Amino acid sequence: MKQFLTIRQILMAAVLAATSVMPAQAQNAGLVTLETRQDSQGWEAVGRLDIRGKGFCTAALIRDRLILTAAHCLYDVDGSLIDPRRFSFLAGLRDGQAQTTRSVMRAIAHPDYIHSGNATNASEVAIDIAVLELDRPIRSTRMRPYRIAQRPITGDEVGVVSYGRGREDAASLQQVCNVLGRQTGVIVMTCDVEYGSSGSPVFMVREGETRIASVVSAMAHVNGQKVSLGTSLEGPLNALLSHFATLGPARPGGTQRLIDVNERNDTGAKFVRP
Repeated sequence: MKQFLTIRQILMAAVLAATSVMPAQAQNAGLVTLETRQDSQGWEAVGRLDIRGKGFCTAALIRDRLILTAAHCLYDVDGSLIDPRRFSFLAGLRDGQAQTTRSVMRAIAHPDYIHSGNATNASEVAIDIAVLELDRPIRSTRMRPYRIAQRPITGDEVGVVSYGRGREDAASLQQVCNVLGRQTGVIVMTCDVEYGSSGSPVFMVREGETRIASVVSAMAHVNGQKVSLGTSLEGPLNALLSHFATLGPARPGGTQRLIDVNERNDTGAKFVRP
């Protein structure tokens, strides 16, 4: 109950901020389907993460063999871990055709993540991230791994690229949405997400470069207002990559080098996993 109240407090504070000091919220951009190659330019390294027998999430390339998504995407409906062989990454999927498809060798959640299936748990949302190692690298001038941005602050404009229910065959871009608030590692945003959008990268532009600032974990409705919850990446992602590095290569004789995050490469809230 305590954690639920924490999330509710985040949302109520966000709603108050939106109505009193954030008129920019009204300038949120709508969703745009990335239907053409020109529309998709710069977003090719975002893809649909298919889970055989379950559904899909969204993921983004952060290294030529590493993609980032939400940790809860690694769990089946019964709470068990999904066999990595059931995942496939369809990078730049558009009109049902992926620019590149890769299988997954292994999938690792944040070492402190405990899957309860409870989207109201702030401590779970705050570390709801995972990395998946692809069977082969993706090396393309059109699919560059994204760098990680510093965590956004209240009032920042962000954007999100996602797949979702009813828009499974092409990514959708919301170029502008707002950060309403942050608390205990959870970022509250006005970004429009849907079932299947879990793991979607939330972007910021820094020094002319698009970087990932958060990963979508959950969505909620508060007084009719749709909001999304994401993870603050800096600390959690470094911890995850450090943990992953201790696991060694996935295959005998293989080598693996992981990246630092800065390297290129009412109340009445209803929470659900998108």
